[in-house]
Amino acid sequence: MPPALSHLIFLGTYTKNGSRGIYSVRLDGITGALSAPTLVAETPDPAWITLSPDRRFLYALHPSAAQAIGYTVDPSTPALTPLPVAAPPPPPAQPPSHLAVDATGRTLLAANYREGFVAAIPLRPDGTLGPATKIQHSGHGPDPKRQDAPHAHSVTVSPDNRHVIVCDLGLDKIFSYALDPASATLSPAAAPFVATAPGAGPRHFKFGPDGRFAYALTEMGGTLEAFTYTAATGALTPLQTISCLPPDFAGLKWGAEVRVHPNGRFLYTSNRTHDSLTVFALAPDTGRLTPVELVPCGGQNPRNFALSPDGRWLVCAHQDSPDLTVFRVDPSTGRLALTPHTAPVPHCVCVLFYG
Repeated sequence: MPPALSHLIFLGTYTKNGSRGIYSVRLDGITGALSAPTLVAETPDPAWITLSPDRRFLYALHPSAAQAIGYTVDPSTPALTPLPVAAPPPPPAQPPSHLAVDATGRTLLAANYREGFVAAIPLRPDGTLGPATKIQHSGHGPDPKRQDAPHAHSVTVSPDNRHVIVCDLGLDKIFSYALDPASATLSPAAAPFVATAPGAGPRHFKFGPDGRFAYALTEMGGTLEAFTYTAATGALTPLQTISCLPPDFAGLKWGAEVRVHPNGRFLYTSNRTHDSLTVFALAPDTGRLTPVELVPCGGQNPRNFALSPDGRWLVCAHQDSPDLTVFRVDPSTGRLALTPHTAPVPHCVCVLFYG
């Protein structure tokens, strides 16, 4: 694949200390240089943003009963225009931590960390949101401070669009829900959940290139837990557990993000207290992972990062230092080379490539 000349990136932030909402930058596809950030939407704490499959609409977390707010996207500007909301506006509520849209573009999924539920939200043809339906989790995990209650942390739609996978950090469980896009509803799958290591705290989840294997990053364990996925039942069967940190690391384990390279041969994670990115080789035939390298991320608290669609660049955002960093990706080894290119975005916690 020839390199793209330019990539448009949207950035979600926590709105404090000068940050005001959703920003955009352009990445030069040849050099890796970043343009100056542009504010494209003022909204409170859009800490996670996601796109509809046709890329006409962008959705961000919102502190209301709607759980999200939507925008139309004009990639040439790039402007975000707020979509109409219900009248009267939905009342204030705890925002979710993560969003995803199913492959049909008819259902927006939300994981609410603070209140421990997963929500399915109908999407109309014009992109506007219908009323959410919720499935409440219950129980607790072994850590009395971090796992005193359910904490649904992420929602991931399976490649076949049959299931939604929900990582619950508070319960040390990964739930599989059957998805009905026509009605925008969820129900427990035939294999409703798999347990992770006690106290590991599953956070984010990604599927491998063909959907046969999947990977959960644990926040509290600092590990990747690999699974085989059975499409007929939604079952996740444990395959491998591997650390994302050096064996002699004695600090707080605080995993953040996991991404699979577009070519399906490499997997990346970010480690917040260690301020690093870990690279793994991924064997597509077995699903197993092999460590490749661990590199400094170039900032403080790498909450999120993303790979360009052509796989040539990795852009890392930092919650506690106002700098996006850009890495060149070696297509044959997956290794990362830090470039001198940066852009200032305070409290940036989500990186979303538009194209």
